[in-house]
Amino acid sequence: MRPQREPEQITDLSRLKAFTNPLRMQLYRLLYAAGTATASQLAEQVDQAPSLVSYHLRKLAEHGFVAEASGRSTDGRERWWQVASEKGWGFRDTDFTDTPEGAAAVGTVQRGILDNRSAQYRAYLDQSAAWGAEWTDAAFSSEWIMALTPAELAEMNDELEVVTRRWRQRGKEARAAGATDGREHVSVHLYGFPFRP
Repeated sequence: MRPQREPEQITDLSRLKAFTNPLRMQLYRLLYAAGTATASQLAEQVDQAPSLVSYHLRKLAEHGFVAEASGRSTDGRERWWQVASEKGWGFRDTDFTDTPEGAAAVGTVQRGILDNRSAQYRAYLDQSAAWGAEWTDAAFSSEWIMALTPAELAEMNDELEVVTRRWRQRGKEARAAGATDGREHVSVHLYGFPFRP
């Protein structure tokens, strides 16, 4: 049996469907990276009206993905938001794919995640010269083709999660200690899936 994953596992279809809206996925990712932000701050980043962003943040809050950040507001009108859990969330396809509605939601969310990740990587490629040689030499994009069983692929995923969790914790501890010089947000995208040539 695979070990319990760190992120919360979504098993309720209505919660998963909250992310079928691409703007909500984008707002969640931005808020996760920022730590806390207002609807107005997020609206500037996604080029949308603050009222629309506020609406989608409230919908994410209804499903337990974001929450108001306490102690941040300087006046009663300004509402600060944060993700509800730093551990994030995940889901298993098989928890939803037994119905057409569930299968459609899974496909929509997975494609939305891929679209967000692809857009983020394209933005990096478009701006890579501005990052300088130290960052561009450190950045990577790799693909390995291997022959595995489903159990081996699951085991490899578990090992990669341990490694990425360790590096994520290292970055969090460094920021908490004030070691922020040269430290940037880094996104690591890994995919493992079967295919037939």
